[in-house]
Amino acid sequence: MARIPTAELSRYLLSGQLTRRGCLHLRRYSITSPIPQSRRSFSTSPTTPPSPEPAVVVPFRKQLKDQAKAAKLSGHASKKKIKKTDNQTVPGWDLTVGIEIHAQLNTPSKLFSPASTPSSGKDVIPPNTCVAPFDLAIPGSQPLFQPTTLIPAIRAALALNCQIQPISRFDRKHYFHWDQPSGYQITQYYHPFARSGSVTLYPRDGIAVEDGGKVEVGIKQVQMEQDTAKTLAQPNSTHYLDFNRVGVPLVEIITEACINRPATAAAFVRKVQILLRSVDACTSGLEQGGLRADVNVSVKKMGTKELGTRTEIKNLSSFKAVEDAIIAERDRQIRVLEAGGKIEGETRGWSLGATETRRLRGKEGEVDYRYMPDPDLGPVVIGEDLVQRLGGTMGALPDEEVEVLIIKYGLSERDAMALMLMEGRLEYFYGVLEELERMLGVEAVEGGEQRHAILVSNWCLHELGKLAEAENVIVGEGAVEEVDVTSQVPEQDLAAILFYLHQKKVTAKAAKDLLWDVFRGTISTGGVTEQIESQDLWYKEISEAEYIVIADEVIKGQEKVLQDFFKFKHGKSKAYPQGKLGFLVGKMMRAGPEQGKGMDPASAERVMRARIEEVYIPRLEGRE
Repeated sequence: MARIPTAELSRYLLSGQLTRRGCLHLRRYSITSPIPQSRRSFSTSPTTPPSPEPAVVVPFRKQLKDQAKAAKLSGHASKKKIKKTDNQTVPGWDLTVGIEIHAQLNTPSKLFSPASTPSSGKDVIPPNTCVAPFDLAIPGSQPLFQPTTLIPAIRAALALNCQIQPISRFDRKHYFHWDQPSGYQITQYYHPFARSGSVTLYPRDGIAVEDGGKVEVGIKQVQMEQDTAKTLAQPNSTHYLDFNRVGVPLVEIITEACINRPATAAAFVRKVQILLRSVDACTSGLEQGGLRADVNVSVKKMGTKELGTRTEIKNLSSFKAVEDAIIAERDRQIRVLEAGGKIEGETRGWSLGATETRRLRGKEGEVDYRYMPDPDLGPVVIGEDLVQRLGGTMGALPDEEVEVLIIKYGLSERDAMALMLMEGRLEYFYGVLEELERMLGVEAVEGGEQRHAILVSNWCLHELGKLAEAENVIVGEGAVEEVDVTSQVPEQDLAAILFYLHQKKVTAKAAKDLLWDVFRGTISTGGVTEQIESQDLWYKEISEAEYIVIADEVIKGQEKVLQDFFKFKHGKSKAYPQGKLGFLVGKMMRAGPEQGKGMDPASAERVMRARIEEVYIPRLEGRE
């Protein structure tokens, strides 16, 4: 597509096809003519629409679904197997995926100017207030590399097992778009600061079952580069630009084309987010916008050596979107190839809730970007002493941390991974656990007492999760902004609640009510004990007679359940119906004593078993 030379651009401004109004504080571009197909260039001739894709009578995905449904109805495939086969593999075809991840570095300044970076928190930063002359490409301004941005960048590369290069250089990547005021982006295309890394994925990371026990994803290179402005679309083809984001330091993580399953691709992005967060390199995660993922997808006939033509899907904003977009694009490419068509190298988009990718523009190559060394920036020299210093102060990486949580504290893999993934939750878990252990006078040791650590984990994940669900805010396109509940529930207060619950001095219901009171701020910090005293919430176990009354009420109308116990006693069933006993005990617990009293599950089970064996089975025997 033809580009408009600088001299001709003024004619567009004068003719009214492209008008610019505003000043430094806010630039406003109003597009009064249709926006060309390519976002990176303007054309003097009408944009040629993409050629229509070959039509297929029965969509390929529908064929797969129909086959899976038929297999399920015939009893030859379970629901789980159908899902795995349908989503992760397509018979006769190989999928190849490469991923590019852009992560915003956790730095106080921008990459090439002393301007501060916009906060990643919830405080609203006014547009175009975090800018310096170079960020706006003011004539005469020059880039000044900020050395502090190297620290989180090196930590990120070390977490990805990369080799830090002693000398790296910056290049200009040229393209014209309104979000790039200088007309080029400064990156490290030819000489990045890190190369040849790897990330190992395990089943607990969520890889596809078909990938077996582990997958090693190669990292081709990690490069530093600057971010662009933020475009805010408005009605009537108007776009507002916020230049706060221009020049914010990023690392771009480029993988080898070695991923073959959609679920494994999503697991990789999730693992990278955990790794970057564990070394404090990234400001926030995928859903919060601090990390963005692009995926390159290609398919080929099984057994073919040469890779197929790849397409790129840009700016995926969730782990589910990564997997769903790859599946949709894989199936689209298979449909085209099976119909005799040809895959075009292009950039495609994905929307939340979509079932198909959409074409954005033709794929641009190296020649279009006209990479060249930046003449205003010298080489970046990284000393080995700095690399060793940062490597020695990173602490345990996620895989080591997960092993500690599982082996020492007795957590399940699922809960351990959840603590790792949720921002700030692992540190909060350790803080509550330390306080609770101080109160109990115990410590979780490998193979020893772990019950209190599991209790802390359950509440940090599940009970605090319920608070978050109640307070979450729905933002654009159905996305959910999570409230930081840990900031509203002090560690010492949660530890106090769990101390009394662990010691059976309050009921689970009372403990949950106390948690809500702390969350709402109706209990002052450190006032959990006073609240229990004032509300008389201390646990008082009901009497034996009250247990019996509740048990008898629960057993009413459960003749079918009682028959299982009768059959076991008379040898008609070999296994004791423990599940049915648990069902009845659960109904007892839910029957609920009055406020201030409680039931012990062990006592409830003892009473229920005794009533069945001593009262209700003899009654059944008397009927025969």
